[in-house]
Amino acid sequence: MHVVTVTFTLHPGARTGFLSLMLDNARQSMALEPGCRRFDVCEDPADPDRIFLYELYDDAAAFADHKTRPHYRDFTEATATMIADKRVATLTLIDPDGEPA
Repeated sequence: MHVVTVTFTLHPGARTGFLSLMLDNARQSMALEPGCRRFDVCEDPADPDRIFLYELYDDAAAFADHKTRPHYRDFTEATATMIADKRVATLTLIDPDGEPA
């Protein structure tokens, strides 16, 4: 399984608009992308301008497909000015037996 984590630091005052767009993007990803298995949107209670995503895909190809979807493209364009910093990491999920999942 292909894991993607994203940490966004938002510009002050952007949180409400960003979250509305992000949650819509997450819902559409789960509903429309067969290779998207999980899309969690998390917030830092100590820093409301920091949003963390945990995304789980069947494989790297499913994530590449995600980035071609209209809802992803629309989200990226609509939020570009709201984001002060964005950090992305890609990982491989390991199952409890120590094997790649």
